[in-house]
Amino acid sequence: MLRGFQVVSKKADQNINLPKRQTRQAAGYDFESSEDFVLPSIWKLKFVKIIKGLLHNIELSDDDYLDANNALKPVLVPTGIKAYMPESEFLMLVNRSSGPLKRRLILPNGVGIVDADYFDNEGNEGEIFFQLINYGVKDLVIKKGERIGQGIFMPFLTADDEEQPQSDRTGGFGSTKK
Repeated sequence: MLRGFQVVSKKADQNINLPKRQTRQAAGYDFESSEDFVLPSIWKLKFVKIIKGLLHNIELSDDDYLDANNALKPVLVPTGIKAYMPESEFLMLVNRSSGPLKRRLILPNGVGIVDADYFDNEGNEGEIFFQLINYGVKDLVIKKGERIGQGIFMPFLTADDEEQPQSDRTGGFGSTKK
């Protein structure tokens, strides 16, 4: 087995669909939400107070800015899926073309990168999550089984004179720290 997908063990009995390509020429495997999920509209969050303050010259506190910054964090939508691949590959997570255009959904990081050593990590077994922000004016309800993004397996190259990293992954989502 060179590359592919599995359902994480904690969701094995929840009828999760493995990602699949929709056409013969499709590069991306469509991922679905593993549960019903509500993505709040950013316009209902506390950062709107900052915009109002700036427009109307209202003095804002450091706490106002902190609240606004915290409110604009992306939401992690679970898929119940993990991906395995050779050490020389990664899985690139991207938006579906209908995400921004029809549903007002964006991936704030542009693309997500799932490294080969994310699979079966002890932090979360390698479950893949899509970071999403709903910039539409209404909350968006995502139903279990609804397609939320795509994954594309990609090879990568390393530099000739690279000093090989000595550390191993020790956790789940966003675990590599400097």
